Amino acid sequence: MAIRNQIMLITYPDSMGKNLKELSEVLDEHFGGIIGGLHILPFFPSSADRGFAPTTYEAVDPAFGDWNDIRALANRYYLMFDFMINHISRSSAYFQDFLEKKDQSAYKDMFIRYRDFWPGGEPTRKDVDLIYKRKPRAPYIDVTFRDGTSEKIWCTFDEEQVDLAVNTKTTRDFMRKTMRNMVEKGASIIRLDAFAYAVKKRGTNCFFVEPETFDLLGFCRDAVKERDVEILPEIHEHFSIQMKLAEKDYWVYDFALPMLLLHAIYTCKNKNLLSWLRNCPRKQFTTLDTHDGIGVVDVKGLMTQEEIDQTINFLFSKGANVKKIYNTVAYNNLDVYQLNCTYYSALGDNDDAYLLARAVQFFAPGIPQVYYVGLLAGKNDIEFLEKTKVGRNINRHYYTKEEIGREVKRPILKKMYAIMRFRNSYPAFGGEVSVEDSGLESRLTIRWTKEKYSAQLHADLKTRQFEITYTGENGTQEKLSLA
Repeated sequence: MAIRNQIMLITYPDSMGKNLKELSEVLDEHFGGIIGGLHILPFFPSSADRGFAPTTYEAVDPAFGDWNDIRALANRYYLMFDFMINHISRSSAYFQDFLEKKDQSAYKDMFIRYRDFWPGGEPTRKDVDLIYKRKPRAPYIDVTFRDGTSEKIWCTFDEEQVDLAVNTKTTRDFMRKTMRNMVEKGASIIRLDAFAYAVKKRGTNCFFVEPETFDLLGFCRDAVKERDVEILPEIHEHFSIQMKLAEKDYWVYDFALPMLLLHAIYTCKNKNLLSWLRNCPRKQFTTLDTHDGIGVVDVKGLMTQEEIDQTINFLFSKGANVKKIYNTVAYNNLDVYQLNCTYYSALGDNDDAYLLARAVQFFAPGIPQVYYVGLLAGKNDIEFLEKTKVGRNINRHYYTKEEIGREVKRPILKKMYAIMRFRNSYPAFGGEVSVEDSGLESRLTIRWTKEKYSAQLHADLKTRQFEITYTGENGTQEKLSLA
């Protein structure tokens, strides 16, 4: 199914019900017309990181269901699958064969061996300092082969996530086969997870290395283009990277919107938000929340450092049940560029502020994505956070079918779903968008027009009130009812 200009839900396969069948039942029962697309976070067998350390892409984890469940969802929604292009599980058959057979393994060229990558087999201190990394030391794991020898193998993230040598024929054959299989199984979009880390090159920071990164991106696009399937590189960094991708007609993420919108609502000032909405890419997916955190690094250059710091401080002072310690090593969180908090709680569990934020997102340029916790205006899950001591779990609540049935009756959600149905069905959202400046720093107007159709969002950041008007079938101006 081709991409439709309709809101996409982001969810784990077991977060809205216990598995894919229950997810399907929940969507059928409660979210008709509200969701048009579905990003099912990794549903493959995996050894770590809640699916992001896949052992294989050939199967669905039996705990979630099987390929028939995926196909059933693909018949009703356009689907996004994750391809962890930077790495694969240490427990995968590929890496285990490498450990067993070493230089005789058919998969030895899939992995980055320090002995081959670095002159002399080791990076210098200068090399290590230059690398854009997630750990305070050089990114590697020590592995021992069956013959008793040991080597350092490149590993950017968790020790179960071994990096791939993306430029070798062996890896490229694996990548092509994997992506084409995803297409056969119903993917409309393939999300390239941790994409900017994939290309490694001596003398660089090994992050979004140009022009090699665009060569890899072109390879991925070519692998699936005959089936009218798109790719979406996932990159958290300076917004200019998204602009570079957009210039080459790739789909991108708007990871800047969450912080810009928080700042606008906290301060009642529209300047930064207006500027971004006017200049941001149009071929993009917008987010307020994801399975990770609220991005900070993405807005550098769009907000001053003082404004970024102010927004972070406001989140901890105005947000609900969120503390700075949740974003530290005490909660297994070393990310310096993301904040762990649900978007609803970031806005103080305030219905008016949250509904305003979602209205702005649904009118912003691009196709909106809504994370499952955000779809239910979920609060910070402190119990799950404390139980696991994992910072990101504050925004990863497991909802039962019964719990969802209760939550969707909340007045705020009935209003939000009315806006979502309108966003999915009104023709103007397939047209042109304009952002107007009334001269008042607390006001915001976003307008979509296509032929005889027009839809407007008029919002006041100070009062947190808004209205949506549109052109009716008879040409009259109508107000969208949220009752």
